Amino acid sequence: MRDNGRTRVILVVLLLASLTFIALDSRGNGGPVGGLRSAVSSVFAPVQRAVSGAFRPVRDFFGGLGQDQQAELDRLRAENALLKQQVRTDDYTAARLAELDKLLGTAGRGGYRIVAARVIAVSPAQTFTWTALIDAGSQDGLKVGMTVINGDGLVGRVKSLTPSTALILLAIDPKFAVGIRVEKTVEIGAVQGHGLDPMTLTTFDHLTPLSIGDRLVTQASDLFAGGVPVGELLSVVANAGDVAQRGTVRPYVDFTALDLVGVVVVQPRTDPRDSVLPPRPTPSASASAGSTTGSTASPGATASPSSSASRS
Repeated sequence: MRDNGRTRVILVVLLLASLTFIALDSRGNGGPVGGLRSAVSSVFAPVQRAVSGAFRPVRDFFGGLGQDQQAELDRLRAENALLKQQVRTDDYTAARLAELDKLLGTAGRGGYRIVAARVIAVSPAQTFTWTALIDAGSQDGLKVGMTVINGDGLVGRVKSLTPSTALILLAIDPKFAVGIRVEKTVEIGAVQGHGLDPMTLTTFDHLTPLSIGDRLVTQASDLFAGGVPVGELLSVVANAGDVAQRGTVRPYVDFTALDLVGVVVVQPRTDPRDSVLPPRPTPSASASAGSTTGSTASPGATASPSSSASRS
């Protein structure tokens, strides 16, 4: 108990002494207190330097470890961003190459000499016109009225030109119309655009039957290259007393995703007729149901699409 009491007394004395030195030290560095502090510092400075020197490698290690980790993290982030960009670029390049290959295949089958171009702008929806701007113009041999295609079929025609660009009137514009011919027949007519709604077909003979799924190609003329795939017949409308048949057509081209196109600068010497159309898919056992012809449709009726109709 005496030891514990003595220890408490010593601790109290030391605490009071410390507070006294702190109070005196705050008033200045001179006098006996300053000398005493200098003496104490000179005694403990070597110990402090030794301890600091012993722990400096550890402190530097952990400090450097944080900096190195941040630098490594920044490097990995930059490398990851670069890899993502390369993947996107590779995917886009592969898609462009596939699209170009498809376009060249279509042009080759039809015997069309084309100038390839990229769509760089499309008309906004509020203008109520369907046009696209491409990065080829009169200096590339383009002329107003030339047929524009892509790997799927008819895109439109050249409306206006500058030396380096061309404005294309798309086939789905209401002001666009093109002469067509039904595959494997001599039946001809005209197709007109209706924006994103199906195109409309009008034939010149109401006696020749039409069937849902019939495929249409452009009729060769001074204005359009012949044999360009246009679309498939979705429905047929027959009205009593009409001298023509009418229907709706689903275009082959996806006009919401235009990128690479080809302008036909030289038409083939002979009409390719149906040779540009892709082979039909093998019909299934259920493909025979649902087909409706103009000769059997009731007056004013619209046929529903057959299950056998498919987009090429």
